[in-house]
Amino acid sequence: MDIFEVITGRRNIKLFRPDAIDEATWMKWLEAASYAPNHRMNQPWQVIVIGDEARAKINHKPNFGDAPLVLAFVAEGSDKPIERDENLVAVSSFIQNFSLAAHAAGAGTRWTSIGNTPNTREILGVTDETATIWILGVGYPAEVPEVKERSPIETKIKRLP
Repeated sequence: MDIFEVITGRRNIKLFRPDAIDEATWMKWLEAASYAPNHRMNQPWQVIVIGDEARAKINHKPNFGDAPLVLAFVAEGSDKPIERDENLVAVSSFIQNFSLAAHAAGAGTRWTSIGNTPNTREILGVTDETATIWILGVGYPAEVPEVKERSPIETKIKRLP
């Protein structure tokens, strides 16, 4: 699969098979993700592996699509808006790299924002209120959604003289 197939073929997976992913495999995806661009090489990410007990406490109604692996990705916060934005962009790139690596290996991810609720923050032990948290279900897809139509890229381009 070439890079264009990986990018255009990746989907947000809604339902996973129960097959576990070997830890060495998803650690390799995290290592690849760490090559995401980040300002001043501050690497503003933290990854939390969410076990069964914490997962039950989070009580995500669709249960992360029954994914066999659930990971939280924390972007370091900051009281400085530009620094907070830079961290959000870096961690978003980290998550995208991780998701692309998973997809290239035949797995998938379900990206959720439930990490930013007060209950989830407490369960995950994230006390910095300026930090942002995303949670991903990770596993092998039980089904892959169809591609959704995108706006033509030409409609998103502005040219200046």
